[in-house]
Amino acid sequence: MKAHDAMYIGGQWRPAAGQDTIAVVNPADEQVIGHVPAGTAEDVDTAVRAARDAFPGWAATPPAERAAKIAALRDVLVARKDEIADIVTAELGAPLGFSQMVHAGVPILVAGSYAELAATYAFEEKVGNSTVLLEPVGVVGAITPWNYPLHQIVAKVAPALAAGCTVVLKPAEDTPLTAQLFAEAVDEAGIPAGVFNLVTGLGPVAGQALAEHEGVDLVSFTGSTAVGKQIGATAGAAVKRVALELGGKSANVILPSADLAKAVSVGIANVMGNSGQTCSAWTRMLVHEDQYDEAVAVATAAVAKYTVGERVGPLVNAKQQARVRGYIEKGVAEGARIVAGGPETPLPDTGYYVAPTVFADVTPDMTIAQEEIFGPVVSLLKYADEADALRIANGTVYGLAGAVWAADDAEAVAFARRMDTGQVDINGGRFNPLAPFGGYKQSGVGRELGSHGLSEYLQTKSLQF
Repeated sequence: MKAHDAMYIGGQWRPAAGQDTIAVVNPADEQVIGHVPAGTAEDVDTAVRAARDAFPGWAATPPAERAAKIAALRDVLVARKDEIADIVTAELGAPLGFSQMVHAGVPILVAGSYAELAATYAFEEKVGNSTVLLEPVGVVGAITPWNYPLHQIVAKVAPALAAGCTVVLKPAEDTPLTAQLFAEAVDEAGIPAGVFNLVTGLGPVAGQALAEHEGVDLVSFTGSTAVGKQIGATAGAAVKRVALELGGKSANVILPSADLAKAVSVGIANVMGNSGQTCSAWTRMLVHEDQYDEAVAVATAAVAKYTVGERVGPLVNAKQQARVRGYIEKGVAEGARIVAGGPETPLPDTGYYVAPTVFADVTPDMTIAQEEIFGPVVSLLKYADEADALRIANGTVYGLAGAVWAADDAEAVAFARRMDTGQVDINGGRFNPLAPFGGYKQSGVGRELGSHGLSEYLQTKSLQF
């Protein structure tokens, strides 16, 4: 696929209002692989107007017909699965196998789930002498991150379309080629003009213009907590709906009865996937003090299998690389001990790589135990008893995800019920694309995926008889 030098607005590729462009860089070799337009507020306004014009017709389209269009979109993504994986690998740096399985595979599952939901969802119900209608919110401004570029697009656009909303998408500037391929897929699927619109550009320009636009009824944003707070404040001033999926510092709690070797090894794998650039990664591993030394040994051995350039790709850009390296330096300065990886590990001469790193002797108050690093870094913390483990697990401003391991599920569930977090994997539970995804505390507002994700794009009207 060749990069488009235009925006996808109103069902066609249109020249941008300005002349500025954004270079797309392969983080593995630091080479420019394409350029896309740097959208302006004028481009955003054109896209929002197109979405507003398309909204009445799409909202009035029967749910079964909307479902058929989403299914057609899913089928196009299936047909272009290999191309999707190649593009994500080129602009994000993820190993090709991971791109094929996760970056291409998961969005296909999610799109398929919304094709089914759109056809079966109860958009109205009887409550006593009232008929309650669930109607589309209107125009959605979707602002997506670079770490899972297609998944985050599909997780917002598919439920919005299922609900009857129209969408303007502003993707991350690091991974715009994936978004352009998605726009091609929308067009190929026959989704009506203006229902989906794409504006590439920088966050402080195009993203801010989209969040502030009076023609946008709901802003759905995934990214940092700091930017999420700004978008929330902007939306609040206009009494505008928001859905915010933000940062995380998730705890992997290994109770004394658990299979320690399995829990530690799976925990390491969870963080190393996507080079640690996952908001829900279990970056804090909590182990009972009597098992701590053994856990450190297992973690050290496990991380050695994650070879740089093969199983662990680069970080997305030089800024992210410097950020993660800065956190590693901070960890050492505050007294944590590197037992694997770290700055002395040999790395390729080119590419934004950071060695998979494991810290021991981490205390809950350290920066690396409190702030989101967003890289291949795991911190091992010890606890004295379950009460201590719970205090540590809940002891950050975040609450996005987590894990609990125990000899049986009931023991793990009892602990998980007391965790202040949006989702918890029990003894290695599998990802479920139908389960709600989202956080407590400063990890966000609202939910994505499944019926809960669909409900974010609906508003309620009651008719009394």
